Parts: sequence; C-alpha cells; structure tokens
Amino acid sequence: MNVRFSAVQSVEIAVPEQPIPIQHYLRQPQRLIHALIDPTQVELLGNDCFRFKMRPLHFMTLSLQPTVDLRIWAESDGTIYLRSIGCEIRGIEYINRRFHLGLMGQLSPVQQAAKTYLKGRADLQVEVDLPPPLSLTPRPLVETTGNGLLRSVLLTIKQRLVHQLLSDYCLWVAAQSEASPQTLGIGLDQSALLSPNGSAL
Repeated sequence: MNVRFSAVQSVEIAVPEQPIPIQHYLRQPQRLIHALIDPTQVELLGNDCFRFKMRPLHFMTLSLQPTVDLRIWAESDGTIYLRSIGCEIRGIEYINRRFHLGLMGQLSPVQQAAKTYLKGRADLQVEVDLPPPLSLTPRPLVETTGNGLLRSVLLTIKQRLVHQLLSDYCLWVAAQSEASPQTLGIGLDQSALLSPNGSAL
C-alpha cells in the first residue's frame, strides 16, 4: 500500500533586542544547524550541507531511523532556507527502496513596530510503500498515525528552535561584545566555527 503523510508547523518568535542584529547571526549555517538540531545527531558534509540522523521513529510495528541530508543557507536579508537533499533508511532495505522524505523550511526576520520577530514555516512529507501485513491495515488508521508522527517530529524541532536558537544568539552577541572593534570582524568569522555551547566544532 502506497501512502503519503504530511505535516506543517509554523513559528513566530519575538527576538530580544541586542547590540548586533540577528540577521548577522542567521548567516552562519553551522551555528544554526546545531541550534536547531541536537549536535550529537548531525554530521557536517560541506559548508552548508549536513547529515541528520533522526531518532528512531516507531510507526505501527516498524521502527525506522531515517538519515536525512540537509542543505541550509541564508540570503542577504537574513532569511534562512532549509531543504532535504537525500534520505536513507538503513537496515530495512525493503522500506529504503520505497521511502521518500521531503523537508522544506524557511525562517525570516521581520520588523514590526520597531521590534524584530522570527517567522517561519516547515513542511514535512513522507511517501512510502508499506510491506505486508501493514498494507492490510485500514488506510485511514495508517494515515492518521503517520501524520501524527510527522507532526511530533516538527514540534520537537520547533521547541528546540524557540528555546535554543535565541539562547545561542544571545551568547554569540555577548562573545562578539567582548571583542575589541579591531577584532570584531574576525570574531564574526570565527563564531561560525563554534558550536552553540561556544566550543570549537
């Protein structure tokens, strides 16, 4: 049985006022990905490409652990884009050959009444051809379960975004503020190589 699951999550966060606008922070893909996703689950593939090993997903009688390749980049206005560019289900070849995951996300700094907000949206879709005996399960039950699972994945990422990203942004600003004017530009470059806790990647 071929089924498609989907989930959408929106977010709006008020950004605390800081000496350095958040647009500067948002132009650093390596810091951002570690703020959005647990660093223990991420492997750097390139300047803006990462491999995300998701936690096991329990669906009906299946336990799946997708490994998703992501690209994250920023435009000059600070808008962040996230796209999945590959996915693999290791250990279950039948599912791996019949599984497709698509993730698209966007996060933009927006000015409203002299205050900055981060507004974003993420869309997650999975298409899979289920093996027996799951293929005999009523389709409405399968779709409800799958959609709920994807919503929980996006909710986890949203919660981390709300709590971790702004915290890391404030830490980053504090680190830049300690730099002298002559070394501020160097500090901005070097910060891209730091994890959210301030240690070298």
